[in-house]
Amino acid sequence: MIEQDFPAFSGPELCRMEAHEVVALLRKRELSPSEVLAAARARVAAVDGVVNAMPVTCWERAEAAAGRLEGGEIGNPGWLAGLPIAIKDLTEVAGVRTTFGTRALADNVPETSDPLVERLEARGGIVVGKTNTPEFGAGGNTFNDVFGPTFNPWHTALNAGGSSGGAAASLATGEVWLSHGSDHGGSLRTPASFCGVVGLRPSPGRAGGASRDAGFFIEGVQGPMARSVMDCALFLDAMAGFEPRFPISYPAPERPFQEAVAQASDGGGLRIAFTPDLNGFSPVDGEVAEHLAGVMSRLERNGATVEETCPELPELERTYHTLRGLMWATTGRRIAPATRRHFKATLEENMAFGEALSVGDLCDAQLNRSAIFNNMLALFDRFDVLALPTVGCLPHDQSEEWVHEIGGRELGGYMDWLRFAFLSTVTGLPAISVPAGLGPRGLPVGLQLIGRPRGEAALLAAARSVELTVGGPLGPIDPVTRKG
Repeated sequence: MIEQDFPAFSGPELCRMEAHEVVALLRKRELSPSEVLAAARARVAAVDGVVNAMPVTCWERAEAAAGRLEGGEIGNPGWLAGLPIAIKDLTEVAGVRTTFGTRALADNVPETSDPLVERLEARGGIVVGKTNTPEFGAGGNTFNDVFGPTFNPWHTALNAGGSSGGAAASLATGEVWLSHGSDHGGSLRTPASFCGVVGLRPSPGRAGGASRDAGFFIEGVQGPMARSVMDCALFLDAMAGFEPRFPISYPAPERPFQEAVAQASDGGGLRIAFTPDLNGFSPVDGEVAEHLAGVMSRLERNGATVEETCPELPELERTYHTLRGLMWATTGRRIAPATRRHFKATLEENMAFGEALSVGDLCDAQLNRSAIFNNMLALFDRFDVLALPTVGCLPHDQSEEWVHEIGGRELGGYMDWLRFAFLSTVTGLPAISVPAGLGPRGLPVGLQLIGRPRGEAALLAAARSVELTVGGPLGPIDPVTRKG
């Protein structure tokens, strides 16, 4: 374990605890859902004005749910047993304002919940609010015209990441123990890295689907975020399972994901392929590269095998952007012109790019993604995971919409700085960002691990090995208020 100095935490002691610890107390009735809810409410009141992580709350709805659990109306407390959770503002919660971060939907209150939200509530989760996101989830910096920006708890002048930036900040500050996210171009992983929390992009279908309107898409997924790997496994257990309304979903495994994490060691026997830059595809700042190289060395000293290698990734960038363009073109077909006219320039550019794609572009993307997937399968003949940076830089100023230079390389597009996220999305392989300790200036650094097809259990166990090696988990912390 590595000794590190963290910012102070002044919130309720309950908020300092890990989710699985609180759930254990709820199950033994040593805590009531109302008591846990009160702690979360106090913490949100104390810190959300600084970070703007959860701009929509629903305390009365949450208190009613807690009352039903305490009154025995729900016989089985489920995986979460009355634990407060937050839902990203791209996912509908019945009776709760859901804006998608766009002005045209600023007052939208859906009558029904997303099936994944229904599942989480049926399994004992109590929704307390909606976390901030960029407009329709587009971009790696969380801000919108409805609620404004979300700020990084470790340095409030900096980017919290996106598009699940509110979710990550809510966890880092101890507002909630578990926070729901979604991911296409790193939207779970980037904010997890920047805010020092764990974000898992599961296999397509593992946690429901991206949406009911485009139920057959596999590039966008929903997934769990937490402060620790064990808590992330708990949340995945609560999310997993067959849901007929999501056509790509499939049953949960017989063995809970938490069991795999409980049996993990601090690296002994783990076989790691490590690539610092994806064969030069993704630029990385020296401070991030140096920090992660040190983490690899520590894992080796703990008994892991580490080899710097990366498979060939033919046409990865073009393939990713084609698949992303198809997603945005499909999304745009069902959005009313009155809504679309409010979109920020980058979002409208995404849709225009997708609408201009040819059938040949789409065919090439399918052929190229299959070649990359097959190369990854060959890698897994020798290794358990592929390790790589989550992001090639530490957080930049929040006012900078996207990062324009990394590692001395100028970047021309607003997704270029997120290239480390593309591989998992294109191949459908599960990926997790786990905090790898504090780097320069006391800021968290995330290590990304990509695992075998539907291999979340082994991937979580590997992430736990990293967590043990670097002395994690981090936080929760009080927001570190700084300027510039």
